[in-house]
Amino acid sequence: MISRTPSVASIPAWQASLRDAVTSSEVLLRRLGLPADLVPVGQDRTTGFPLRVPEEFLARMEFGNARDPLLLQVLPQLVELEVAAGYTEQPLAEESFAPLPGLIHKYRGRVLILVSGACAVHCRYCFRRNFPYSDQQPWSDGGQAVIDYIAADASIREVILSGGDPLAVSDDRLASLVRRLGQVEHLETLRIHTRLPVVIPNRVEDSMLAWLEATMLNKVLVLHANHARELDGAVAAAVRRLRGADVTVLNQAVLLRGVNDSEERQADLSESLFRIGVLPYYLHLLDRVQGAAHFEVSEERAQEILRQLRGRLPGYLVPRLVREVPGAPSKVPV
Repeated sequence: MISRTPSVASIPAWQASLRDAVTSSEVLLRRLGLPADLVPVGQDRTTGFPLRVPEEFLARMEFGNARDPLLLQVLPQLVELEVAAGYTEQPLAEESFAPLPGLIHKYRGRVLILVSGACAVHCRYCFRRNFPYSDQQPWSDGGQAVIDYIAADASIREVILSGGDPLAVSDDRLASLVRRLGQVEHLETLRIHTRLPVVIPNRVEDSMLAWLEATMLNKVLVLHANHARELDGAVAAAVRRLRGADVTVLNQAVLLRGVNDSEERQADLSESLFRIGVLPYYLHLLDRVQGAAHFEVSEERAQEILRQLRGRLPGYLVPRLVREVPGAPSKVPV
């Protein structure tokens, strides 16, 4: 977890934002001018998945709007406690594909490192909301076992840094990891899955760009934004800095009921992404994790939205609609 205790030494602004994120629904609702009884007393704790919202993300929410699409993504609700048929604690069975703690090897040619269990924002639909991060720590030996595993398998061409959010880790630590990965001869691509440049854009600072620019690996950064209003001027500036460091920037979104489940909202998202230099990549159907059933959009409705988008947008702005199926050799097109 992220400490809320201020350090004696100065820390980067983005780390201060992590430390000072709103963690109380009462505070969040008061700041938005909404009644406190939208979330019952103690609901933050009874879901087992605490609220966390950085100030930068809160500032983009609409004052007085209880159905704000950004608010709905982060506000605990009583419905999360209902047991839904077909929903499980670990919908992707990722531990079954972990040859080492903190390393997931599901797909040919690429592996995923769980760099951190921490996130800047706690999205209520997160498929890893119940993930046992304490059992999946790759750093007990400084990460050497993970590096050795990758180096021993010449079929691995790409490493994906994930979490939690990998950018919740310090740049010194990330620089060391990326430098060691760059020494593996058969590796070609470094991919980073992150929401931090969206929710705390100043995470893209000089020290981060330094290790990105230093590596000879191809660099892909996949953002996670679900709604056009998440993309303000600060996010656009962060993306410009990333592209200036020769990073390909893509976006993946989750189709969420009440948040982005319409042709209009999906078109706005794709066009807003492209306006700031990001290409839509994947649109995921909801991973069926317990506590998130109220967000699900039917496959039929999702396909209809995609048909509408294809008639409205150029092909490069239409994301691929996919579902993740445990054991499948890749994401499954829908």
